[in-house]
Amino acid sequence: MGFGWIERLPWGILLWLVILHVSFTQTAFADPLPLKKDLSIPEFQNRTEDAKPYDFDAPPQGMFRSITLAEGFDEELGFRRTHEIVPLKPTERFQPDTAGVFIVFQLHQHYQGFQVFGRCYPEAVEGLDPKTLVSQDSMYIALEDESGYLKIPSPPEGWKPGRYKVEIHAGEQVNEMSLMGTMRFTITTDLTRLP
Repeated sequence: MGFGWIERLPWGILLWLVILHVSFTQTAFADPLPLKKDLSIPEFQNRTEDAKPYDFDAPPQGMFRSITLAEGFDEELGFRRTHEIVPLKPTERFQPDTAGVFIVFQLHQHYQGFQVFGRCYPEAVEGLDPKTLVSQDSMYIALEDESGYLKIPSPPEGWKPGRYKVEIHAGEQVNEMSLMGTMRFTITTDLTRLP
């Protein structure tokens, strides 16, 4: 019996036979897949050595694209025709007669409105308890907002020289779960600015 019957087959069937022959040949001679022991989910998906701990004592991350201390802010028209809040004269050093310290931030996209809170405490200020709330501010962030600012106003008795920290919270209210990070600034009579 010859192979003339192959010549009489339609091209589609002939092509299908060739593909079938090649795939069976490859699987017959292929090395079997190596067997591995059953791994728990944390070993291959959420490895603890790859996880970077979140630092609540540093500037906020996550939903904040950027966050800056500044002497003021300005509004600019963004490329999507939205109002964008930008910092003016960014610095971490302020004079005692400063009326307020501005914290200007840019946000990643979010899917609901929320509030951003800033609570200012003395960190290293002579004569003030570090647990004393010195000043605070909040801003409602609407769904379309991509930027915002907080103005930490001067306390009624004015700023005392020293180092202050501002806890940044996000959500509906301030609680132990709403802390996003911490910003720090210095009140000084030295007029030289950091570069």
